[in-house]
Amino acid sequence: MRANQEIEIKFCVKNLRRLNQALHAAGFRLITRRTHEINTLFDLPGQVLRKRGELFRLREYGGKWVLTHKSKGKAGRHKVRIELETEVSSGIKMELILRALGFLPTFRYEKYRAEWADRTGHIVVDETPIGNFGEIEGPSRWIDRTARVLQISPDGYLTSTYSDLFFEWKKDTGSAAKNMTFHDVETSRRRR
Repeated sequence: MRANQEIEIKFCVKNLRRLNQALHAAGFRLITRRTHEINTLFDLPGQVLRKRGELFRLREYGGKWVLTHKSKGKAGRHKVRIELETEVSSGIKMELILRALGFLPTFRYEKYRAEWADRTGHIVVDETPIGNFGEIEGPSRWIDRTARVLQISPDGYLTSTYSDLFFEWKKDTGSAAKNMTFHDVETSRRRR
């Protein structure tokens, strides 16, 4: 298990190909090719964790399962919070354990993620049902330098979670999708 301070920003990606070329040109190396990822957020009845600004997630990514808790983030130009995570051998059994303890799935979201890194930090490129996003994670000054290299202005920094982005998207589009999955979003689009 590891505990660390997570410092990151998200940004909208208008052109995946250009971003990938810019990452390569800036000296980043691809460490994980585009891989499907499924996330389930869990909470107690009454959304106790969400109300405290916390996140409790079970993720399947590249055949591995990871259980993560993120503390309430600090407001600012970058999102800063403590992250605890550990691999689990069986996501199905972990979900059964969580349910037995009173936790229930509250939101599911999926994406295709590619991971890039240099010696200092980490960049992910996410293709989601509601659009494409990138995340830059590392020391604050490195985030800002990297964003400048990628031509992302501080005005383009996002510190929202994917669930926040999804519910904002729902409000803007009038979508009836309940989860940020490709199936739910596409089904909702067909019904309109």
